[in-house]
Amino acid sequence: MPRIVGVDIPKGKRIGVALTYIYGIGPVVSKQILRKADIEPSLRAKDLTEGQISKLNSIIGSEYMVEGDLRREVSGNIKRLISISSYRGVRHKRGLPVRGQRTSTNARTRKGPKKTIGVKRKK
Repeated sequence: MPRIVGVDIPKGKRIGVALTYIYGIGPVVSKQILRKADIEPSLRAKDLTEGQISKLNSIIGSEYMVEGDLRREVSGNIKRLISISSYRGVRHKRGLPVRGQRTSTNARTRKGPKKTIGVKRKK
């Protein structure tokens, strides 16, 4: 398994797809990186040479924010929203959808499994 920016990418996949396993790199950015590195996107990850891997590492490391740095920045942004008690921060804090989705139905991904509230009868 080739290691790029500290992430093991799957060796059986095409390099265009395999780069998307790195947090912060999607299909479009992956194509841009491969264009800059002058690598064919249809090439398998296991067929990369050491020179190509080091070229990818240097391009990603210098021009893109990925993995730990990006995760830190995103979590910092969310913490800032929570600390200033903005509407979005309050939604993050309560574990509700942040971007205006409805919550009376759906929103199960964000709210978690349904909590059934039972009714107690008098005996």
